[in-house]
Amino acid sequence: MAASKLIMLAAGGTGGHLFPAEALSHALHAKGMRVVLMTDTRAAEFAGSFPAEAVHAVPAATPSGRSPLQKAKALFHIAKGTFSARRIIRQVKPDVVVGFGGYPTVPPVLGASLAGVRTLIHEQNAVIGRANRFLAGRADVIATGFAKVGGLTEAQQAKCRHVGNPVRPAVIAAAAHEYDPPGEGKIRLLVFGGSQGARIMADIVPPAVQLLTDAERARLTIVQQARAEDDERVRGVYETLGIPATVAPFFKDLPAQMAGAQLVIARSGASTVAELTVIGRPALLVPLPGSLDQDQAANAAFLEGVGGATRILQPDFTPRHLAAELSKLIAQPTHLTTMAANAKSAGIPDAADRLADLVIAMANHSN
Repeated sequence: MAASKLIMLAAGGTGGHLFPAEALSHALHAKGMRVVLMTDTRAAEFAGSFPAEAVHAVPAATPSGRSPLQKAKALFHIAKGTFSARRIIRQVKPDVVVGFGGYPTVPPVLGASLAGVRTLIHEQNAVIGRANRFLAGRADVIATGFAKVGGLTEAQQAKCRHVGNPVRPAVIAAAAHEYDPPGEGKIRLLVFGGSQGARIMADIVPPAVQLLTDAERARLTIVQQARAEDDERVRGVYETLGIPATVAPFFKDLPAQMAGAQLVIARSGASTVAELTVIGRPALLVPLPGSLDQDQAANAAFLEGVGGATRILQPDFTPRHLAAELSKLIAQPTHLTTMAANAKSAGIPDAADRLADLVIAMANHSN
C-alpha cells in the first residue's frame, strides 16, 4: 500500500535547504506518506517544529575553505556521520532518502546509498552546489529547481527531473494576492537580505533613497529588514526624510510582506527567487558574492532573463547606482507591473506536489 511508504528527508544548515524540505513534507503528508527528518546535530535543535514523526541527528561538517587540519577534521565528521546515518537508515528502513543540498545532507544520502536505499537529491539553484555535486554520481535521481542547471556532467543531466523549488504553504497563500499596480500612487518597497545580506542593505538602501528627489521619495513607503545594530541608523534616515517605514531584524510573515510589496530589493537565494516567481513580484536582486559556485548570480540571471528582475552585482550595488534604478522604476510604474507578470509566469506553485509525486513513484518501485 502506498500509504505505508516512509520517506526520509535530509536537510540542515540554512532556511534555503529547510524550507523546501518542509514544503515537501507537507505535500507528502497530504498524499498519505510518512516522513522522518535526518539533519546535522547543530540544526537538530531548530527542527522541533519540522513536520516529521521523528528527527534523527548525525554529525556533519563543511570541508572547504579551512586549514588542512580543519579539513581533515571535517572529513572525519562526515565519515562518522555517514556510518551513523547508515545504521539509523537500516533501523528505520525508509523507502527513499531525499537530500536538499548542503553538507548536512552528505552523510544521510551517502549512508542511504551504502545501505542500498534509493536516493534523490534536490538542487535548488541554477548551478549545482558542491555537496550535491559530490553526491550526484551516487544519487538515483536529481530533481532541479531550474530547468537548466550548470555544473552537471552529461550522465548526471540524464538523471535530472525539473520540478521547480517547493515553497511553503504561507507562500502559496500569499500568491493569492494579485499584484497591485502602483500607477501614480505610493510604491511599497520591501528590502531584505537574510542572515548574509541585511548589513549591505542597511549600508546602501537608505543613502540611495536620500539621493532621490523629494517628489520621488514622496512616492515610497518602505519595509526593511535590518540587524539590531543597524536598526537605529536605518530608521533614523527614513524618519529624517519623512518616509513611512517599518524596520525590523526579522519578519515572521515575509511571504505576506512580499505579497504587499510592489518592488522588492533582496539577495537571490533559490528560495527567494522561487517565492518571487510564485507570488509574482518585481525585484532588484543583489547576488551574494564570494561563492565558489556563483549560484545566486545564476539564479538572478534567470529571473532577469524572463524579465522579472534586474540583477545588480555587488560591486555595482552603490547608493548612486541603486538611486538611478529606483528613479527609473518610479518614473515607469507600468514597467513594474510588467515585471510582476513576467516573474509570475516563471513560477511553479505546485513544485512541492511535483516533487512529492516523483518521490512516491520512486518509493513504489523501491526494493
